[in-house]
Amino acid sequence: MDPDALAKAFVEHYYTTFDTNRPGLANLYQEGSMLTFEGQKIQGSQNIVAKLTSLPFQQCHHAITTVDCQPSGVNAGMLVFVSGNLQLAGEQHALKFSQGYN
Repeated sequence: MDPDALAKAFVEHYYTTFDTNRPGLANLYQEGSMLTFEGQKIQGSQNIVAKLTSLPFQQCHHAITTVDCQPSGVNAGMLVFVSGNLQLAGEQHALKFSQGYN
């Protein structure tokens, strides 16, 4: 499969799941996975999902602006960088966001 198409499909799945069912993100992380959120380092699938589900908003919508990917590592890995806008329920203005995946 084309790496760009694979990255785009992953990003679509990730943010659709984030916006509608955050606990459903657990299967996308491993115990060695690391999330850095506003300087806090969080490791492991359960801890990452606990952080994401504890965010102070229940409803949101991600509008993706860019998805960039490139090969990473020896096991056919990919580095994916995403940027876009995050619209929170009840808020007039969207927030900018960026996130990277490996």
